[in-house]
Amino acid sequence: MEAQQGSPMSMLFIFVIFGLIFYFMIYRPQAKRNKAHKQLMSELAKGTKVLTSGGLMGKITKISPDSDDVVIALNSKTEVSIQRNFIVSVLPKDQPISDL
Repeated sequence: MEAQQGSPMSMLFIFVIFGLIFYFMIYRPQAKRNKAHKQLMSELAKGTKVLTSGGLMGKITKISPDSDDVVIALNSKTEVSIQRNFIVSVLPKDQPISDL
């Protein structure tokens, strides 16, 4: 008995289908997330209330366009310095944050 081989066109078709699946399920959503995060980073300014990936909420007190570090006031007595990339979202202006 002979093993039946698929035609080269059917193999090419399968590769195209897998390429489309990869693009629409993996690459495209990740590119959208990267674009949204880049836009978020460009909108950061002093006085902006933010949420970090570690769960800290605070107000930006110092930010420099040439530095990766941002200083965030967690309350009136505590400030922390974090890397800009750890900011995951901007909070609404009316969001209460402890005693800021």
